[in-house]
Amino acid sequence: MNSPYSADNYQRPALETPNGSKRILLHSCCAPCACEIMNAIQASGIEQTVFFYNPNIHPLEEYELRKKENKRYCEKNNIKFIDADYDTENWFERIKGFENEPERGERCSICFSMRFERTALYAFEHGFNLISSTLGISRWKNLEQINYCGVEAANRYPDITYWTFNWRKQGGASRMIEVSKEEAFYQQEYCGCVYSLRDTNRWRMSQGRSRIKRLIKFYGES
Repeated sequence: MNSPYSADNYQRPALETPNGSKRILLHSCCAPCACEIMNAIQASGIEQTVFFYNPNIHPLEEYELRKKENKRYCEKNNIKFIDADYDTENWFERIKGFENEPERGERCSICFSMRFERTALYAFEHGFNLISSTLGISRWKNLEQINYCGVEAANRYPDITYWTFNWRKQGGASRMIEVSKEEAFYQQEYCGCVYSLRDTNRWRMSQGRSRIKRLIKFYGES
């Protein structure tokens, strides 16, 4: 029997934004994390623009595939997609000295802050007063850490709010996987940065597993 929270059965409630806005700039990290959130926002009649700014994703072909998948889903649902700069040198400069921090550590906070600062700046320059991110739906991420960085970035500008909604609740994380399988999205196996790839491969090898093979795994494939 299907879960009442499955994509086929779930009766979506109308979401209320924290500041009453009917327009949002949504920072997105990838299509799998974004799809369920985009669907929830669209079902609530909130106008959304997806902002793809992820200079942390390496190498370039990995970045391009994740961006391509996200853009494809936006086009399918008639959602505006903003392709922001891939300023990797800036990202590496910001991360310098934190290369060996563990996942969910200070390196991640710096990375989140950098991406959200650019999101908040774009919102300020283009008339948005509400922003959020798809990063928080992943169970691999620390939601409190993400929300702290998002709120801090939004507070740099007057009248901009960061929406701290927990997109994992009410089966959101499960529906994310359902949609990803239906769309056969690329299934990345590390967060995105070279240090995440390094540490994930180290863990896999310690467990007797092979290294990650990038760009070949897609949701729904056996």
